[in-house]
Amino acid sequence: MDRMNMQENPVLGLATGSTPEGIYQGFIQEYNKGKVSFKNVTTFNLDEYTGLKKDDPNSYCYFMNEKLLRHIDIAMERVHIPSGTAVDLKSECLKYERAIERAGGIDIQVLGIGENGHIGFNEPGASFSSRTHVVDLADSTIQANSRFFKSVDEVPKQAISMGIQTIMDSKEILLLISGEAKADAVAKLLEEEVSEDLPASILKKHANITVIIDEAAFKGTLSASF
Repeated sequence: MDRMNMQENPVLGLATGSTPEGIYQGFIQEYNKGKVSFKNVTTFNLDEYTGLKKDDPNSYCYFMNEKLLRHIDIAMERVHIPSGTAVDLKSECLKYERAIERAGGIDIQVLGIGENGHIGFNEPGASFSSRTHVVDLADSTIQANSRFFKSVDEVPKQAISMGIQTIMDSKEILLLISGEAKADAVAKLLEEEVSEDLPASILKKHANITVIIDEAAFKGTLSASF
């Protein structure tokens, strides 16, 4: 909050899912108290499913509107979420990457990790040098996300995601990890060498990252820097 008040035009990278919801609730509470304004904040979301319209309850655009955007005073022209229904998805990826560059890069990226160690939707094996791109979702990711859909068959098989290099270019990263389902990923993140087989492992190379892990994902609460 202090960072947003201090910077003239802060650029935030935002994530979806249950893990960052507490952060967004905090944003809303501070806004309602008059302690922070989002009028000059620019946001870029990590990813979006392909094939889902913006008003689809399972789209990340819908999630962000419900969990944060409609509750604060952010200017919607400053909100950027990839379009999963773009006619040309590759062009959409290039446009998104250029928009991040024009904004001066991301100041703070809120990030989580998947059960298989993915960041954004960059699955194991993704290149560390990747930029915003279309990805094929791993079976494990589809299965993990099926809880948000009526059935696993309804989960999109592809998504647009910021690339790993795009994420790493963020000036600061806040990595949030919660839930017992992430315990294996946490163990690998802390113990294994940096490898494209574990996308989150590259975060160890970031110069300014804070990691917050809840008790379910790690015995005790950890808030530390790599």
